Amino acid sequence: MTKDTKNPPIDRVDGRMKVTGGAKYFAEFEMPNTTYCVIVGSEIAKGAIASLDTKKAAGAPGVLGVFTHQNMPPIPGWDAPVQGNGNGPPPGPPSGGEKYRILHTNKILFYGQPMAMVVADTFERATYAASLVKATYTKQPHQTDLTKNLEKGVTPKGPRFEDYLRGNADAYKSAPVTLEVKYTIPIEVHQPMELHGVLAGWTGDDKVMVYAKTQGVKGTQKSVAEAFKIDPNNVHVHTEFMGGGFGMGLRTWPQEIAVVAIAKKVGRPVKLVITRNQMFSLVGHRPTTVQTINMGADTNGKLVGLSHAATGETATYEDFTEGTVSMTKFMYACPNVSTKYKIVPLDRGVPIWMRGPGEATGAFALESAMDEMATKLKLDPIEFRLRNYTETDPEHNRPYSDKNLKEAYQKGAEAIGWSSRKAEPGSNRDSDWLVGYGMSSGTFNASKGGATARAVLNADGTLLLQCSVTDIGPGTGTAMTMIAHNVLGVPVEKIKVEYGDSALPNSPQQGGSTITSTVGSAVHQVCTSVKKSLIDMATQSGTPLAGIKADDLTVADGFVSADGDSSKKVAIADLLKKANLTTLDKTEESKANGKPDEQKYSMYSFSVHFVQVRVNPSTGVVRVSKAVSVADSGRIISPKTAASQMIGGVAGGIGMALTEEAVIDHRFGRIVNNNLADYHVAVSADVPHTETIVIDKPDPYINPMGAKGMGEIALIGFAAAVANAVFNATGQRIRDLPITPDKLLRTA
Repeated sequence: MTKDTKNPPIDRVDGRMKVTGGAKYFAEFEMPNTTYCVIVGSEIAKGAIASLDTKKAAGAPGVLGVFTHQNMPPIPGWDAPVQGNGNGPPPGPPSGGEKYRILHTNKILFYGQPMAMVVADTFERATYAASLVKATYTKQPHQTDLTKNLEKGVTPKGPRFEDYLRGNADAYKSAPVTLEVKYTIPIEVHQPMELHGVLAGWTGDDKVMVYAKTQGVKGTQKSVAEAFKIDPNNVHVHTEFMGGGFGMGLRTWPQEIAVVAIAKKVGRPVKLVITRNQMFSLVGHRPTTVQTINMGADTNGKLVGLSHAATGETATYEDFTEGTVSMTKFMYACPNVSTKYKIVPLDRGVPIWMRGPGEATGAFALESAMDEMATKLKLDPIEFRLRNYTETDPEHNRPYSDKNLKEAYQKGAEAIGWSSRKAEPGSNRDSDWLVGYGMSSGTFNASKGGATARAVLNADGTLLLQCSVTDIGPGTGTAMTMIAHNVLGVPVEKIKVEYGDSALPNSPQQGGSTITSTVGSAVHQVCTSVKKSLIDMATQSGTPLAGIKADDLTVADGFVSADGDSSKKVAIADLLKKANLTTLDKTEESKANGKPDEQKYSMYSFSVHFVQVRVNPSTGVVRVSKAVSVADSGRIISPKTAASQMIGGVAGGIGMALTEEAVIDHRFGRIVNNNLADYHVAVSADVPHTETIVIDKPDPYINPMGAKGMGEIALIGFAAAVANAVFNATGQRIRDLPITPDKLLRTA
């Protein structure tokens, strides 16, 4: 594919399977003599189990075992863990000083912590038996409210989280126009339709089969192998389809390892599917975060100083961190920038990355503050950003590999009808509704990791691609198909992709907007290797193409042919037959790019979000009536699935801005709206028609396709665009998400 060639839209290669029921998710798999596991969670947030009565549960019909801290099977690798932040106790003490290993002691560290796992021959029997487990507790005072514990914040270990300073931290104070504001993000919870869980069965003394809800089968394979001290090749993990991950599948959770151990103990496969309310306590969440932005600008609208401090929650037993203040360091041209990031250990389950990770949290604060400063300066929000635009990364003092944000601003503004925006808040009405316009920017690191892909070209012209990557929904299989088609000219309908299995060539986890760049590069490389072999065979003496340079040959539709002379061609089937081959089988490993600080260019994807909102001043109801999302993420490999990614980001962004909040009753340390009726995710009625625009220009340095990630930037910044539009409509600035009617009426 040449750099100026845009890809045509093709249908999802797995689309038909998904809409006809052919796609099989982890809980739909069965193994011979499968048993079923149900977790009994603690009903206090901190303390200890004083007594645990499991006799009735153990004697209930069909029960094979009730596992507690008193009889939990051993997990040998956890006695000497090799790594932290994922698969068992961390190697060093966390900031909160606690240690957590599932069903290991009677100590309780968070509400809902597993204190028993009941296994029975049917799910119904396991559920009933679990209801018979009774516990008493010795309670201790707990802390679950971040706002009341901010003074306990600590700077996480490691150079990435050290305080950052460029210039003078207090420079903003002397600027002619200043802004000092605080923003808060509540707990948000991944709530895909598919519940989390695992199915595990031992097929030998040291061999185990695992069907998991994971965003990386190789990561799960490694976690299980380390936990049980067995050869990773003896751990077979399968996750071809995943019903939404959004970050919750980026680690192997303790209950998954426990299921593997219990399966070995009972001598039968064990399936665990956690309940909807357990999705709020056992598989992470976006951490509640408090942020302050201090900003100063001159009267010409140029930033003088910018300070961003963020404090997020973590667990007492594990340090969770994310890049909340990262965007502030480089997004705008500002000579004086300082950032601080701290975490506060609370008596809660550990958070995990949620789509857009910390950057989505940080962008809400930064991009809201940019809008507030533009208002103070009496500048259009786009104009203010343009006056502080930079083509050079000020954090690392080097150019961006590719940045087309100015074009994104212009295209998005035209599409939303930005010229209809009135600068005076509350002055634009449509009947009973106040109308407002808002915009914001987003960005996320772009990179290329290491991956391996296999390509098998058959004599009949079909192509098989293999890689262990898990496709969690964005259309990875479709992108791999398109890349192979571009390199080898094999018709899309003749390409089959196999993925989501640990027996296949290596791939990293799907997360962090890296897979198209990473796995795509491996597919490109292996297909290029196949192409080279075909051309080498086709240009041997005695063939019609002998002596023709490789650059003057095309491989497509089952032939190698000379450019400009279609009569000179050789069928691939004939080339393979002549070489006594039935297939051309290649496996190639694509290496990761160098470390970010070793690169000549800073590589990021960028986005711009525009929204129109309607606000009812009598009820406080906010409706997003129009949305435009613009992505500057290099060459677009699969336009249809790229558009779906952006629309999904809008849906998630509307939830983040207007509806999503896990509410804790701090008296008990438990979430009270732990169900889909009370935890409000955005539904179809909340999401307007969304126009997606892609700049679609290849990044010349990141990978051979010129493609960068899109999954995170689809969400990063969107909540700020909504908040900015609500201010434009009403004159009310809501800095505490979500923007609910009561907050608007309270400040009216």
